Amino acid sequence: MKTIIKAFLGLSTVLCATAAQATTLENVQKIGVLTCGTNAATAGFSLPDNDGKWTGFVVDYCRAVAAAVLGDAEKVKFIPLTPKDRFTALQSGEIDILAHNATWTSSRDSTLGILFAGTYFYDGQGFMVRKSDNIGAIKDLNGASICVTQGTTTELNIADYFRAQNITYTSVGFADEESVVKAFEEGRCDAMSADSSTLNASRMRMAKPDDSVVLPDLISKEPLGPVVRQGDDQWFNIAKWTLYILVAAEEFGVTSQNVDEMKSSANPNIGRLLGVEGSIGKDFGLKDTWTADVIKQVGNYGEIFDRSIGKDSPLKISRGANDLWNKGGLQYAPPIR
Repeated sequence: MKTIIKAFLGLSTVLCATAAQATTLENVQKIGVLTCGTNAATAGFSLPDNDGKWTGFVVDYCRAVAAAVLGDAEKVKFIPLTPKDRFTALQSGEIDILAHNATWTSSRDSTLGILFAGTYFYDGQGFMVRKSDNIGAIKDLNGASICVTQGTTTELNIADYFRAQNITYTSVGFADEESVVKAFEEGRCDAMSADSSTLNASRMRMAKPDDSVVLPDLISKEPLGPVVRQGDDQWFNIAKWTLYILVAAEEFGVTSQNVDEMKSSANPNIGRLLGVEGSIGKDFGLKDTWTADVIKQVGNYGEIFDRSIGKDSPLKISRGANDLWNKGGLQYAPPIR
């Protein structure tokens, strides 16, 4: 009898633990708001405007997830986080998803209890210097002081690269991006280092942007993507496939303007994408219209890119590696079937 009771209690514990782990979607739908952790200081990616409305590339990704699970892209609460506290906020359950300029690495996947749900922006680490210093390449930074954000891969990449190149430097660390930019503008360091996209965004916000230049050299690969907690496969799949839906929509020419029209397309790939054929709603525990809701309310990947950081934005970042796979880039959605 004792053996049976122990077995029953053990099974009950497993079942309860499993149920507790798989509640992110239920909790979000019950509350009616998606809580998204993000950066509060990266123009083009995540930044509140003068009216307090959040705008940017990763902000729109969170809006896409809200459209997927709640049917309304505006039902998002944005929580500004520094690089040092972003993963802790996710681990503790303070946020439902992290859409930060966070780099996907092996140790973060394996030791922090988190999972990266794809790559929404392929980037690389670079350096910004003052034009007046006539620094044209990284090798010219020998002996320089470099401002960096603490708790990021930036510090580690500089240490690895400069040691390999036998370049000496002094690291000057700050808790957040805004402090780094301020220190650089005040001349407290000779250069600042971050992802190239961040450097270009930071330069645009400076009082005298033309006084600084971003060097063309990159020293790392920085795949940036959304992050969720481990242990909730359904939520992980929703976060991952929301991104893939955005990419696939661009590939198949489905936009925020023509999504309703495209529902009658003879292309079966588009039919499955928009839930007209197949079981994409049932498969993810969402409405059959969730993919169409995402595209109609937020746009496809190309629309988001262009208006936030691309050709229609002040940053005018080229697609490059972030173009579609059939246009020479790396963005690629697995088959929807």
